[in-house]
Amino acid sequence: MLSFELQAECPETGARAGLLTTDHGTVETPMFQPVGTVGSVKGLAPRTLKGDLDVRILLGNTYHLALRPGREVLIEAGGLHEFMRWDRPILTDSGGFQAFSLGDLVKVTEDGIAFRSHLDGSRLFFSPEEVVDIQRDIGSDVMMVLDELTPATVDRAESRRANERTVRWAERAFDHYRATEPRYGHHQSLWPIVQGAVFPDVRRESARALVDLGAEGYAIGGLSVGEVAEQMYDTVEVVNEILPADRPRYLMGVGTPQNLIENVARGVDLFDCVMPTRNARTGSLFTTEGLVNIKNAKWKTHFGPVDPGLEVYHSQTFSRAYLRHLKIANEPLHVEISSVQNLALYLWTMRQMRAAIVEGRFPAWRAEWSERLAQKA
Repeated sequence: MLSFELQAECPETGARAGLLTTDHGTVETPMFQPVGTVGSVKGLAPRTLKGDLDVRILLGNTYHLALRPGREVLIEAGGLHEFMRWDRPILTDSGGFQAFSLGDLVKVTEDGIAFRSHLDGSRLFFSPEEVVDIQRDIGSDVMMVLDELTPATVDRAESRRANERTVRWAERAFDHYRATEPRYGHHQSLWPIVQGAVFPDVRRESARALVDLGAEGYAIGGLSVGEVAEQMYDTVEVVNEILPADRPRYLMGVGTPQNLIENVARGVDLFDCVMPTRNARTGSLFTTEGLVNIKNAKWKTHFGPVDPGLEVYHSQTFSRAYLRHLKIANEPLHVEISSVQNLALYLWTMRQMRAAIVEGRFPAWRAEWSERLAQKA
């Protein structure tokens, strides 16, 4: 079974350090999950993720993996772990965000979500039960229920309607989950997703209803979709007052290093976001010295390391001048170096926070680094 051991908590902020244990290994929390949407973190081999970055858990996406390579290939391969040669934990999203982001390619009904593939127009249907079955075929250690995500601009009535459907879907998903077995012999944990936009009353209704499911962990969804940062933080506080303290809390799709710090301060344990790898491809770097636009002319003859504060090969070996040259010349190597740098910074941030929580100095660490990481270098 999945287990979560709370090891330390900051009495001033509520920041937590814990151990999330799955059949594929233990994750020290708080932790960030690199996004491997279709079974890969873009441009990075598992050996790099494990050896250079010591990534403990990855995220894959149910919608994209169902499209390609498809369930049949994954089953024949023995699941996603075997297919991508990754022997550490994997968490999979449910497709709810794709229903939000694909617009006219999607129709949501009480039965589920009908998709028209963004690749070739083929049709697939996600019911709450089918999403559990697809994730059984993928073999992820942590599975997400199907949810209905709304934009931050939605009104309270629409938010409540979507949340009530999300709760009904979660109940259906858990009934099906408890009636089925894992395909590959390891335990798979199903987590519900708290919704409710930025309305505290709807968020409380959602959290209370989902806590009744007795899940092994809980996710907070529907944030970083247009609301301001303070609304995000306030919403997380509202939800975490209700979610059980002895279960892991996962904030989905968030965000910048500063977002991570501020949400850890509010009791979140697990994160994911495409930002570090997506920004890397455009030449935007997160470093211990602040934000770097590697395309800027100021780095043309900067022969110091990409990030002197990180003990990672890519960060220490290559100069900002060289990385700028690769980016301007459109050499693919710039994507690898920048992606490793950004992920290294995110993971460094999580591990620094964990150490500070355990050692009882998190408020001081937060005061020093929250704004520092957001400044322009």
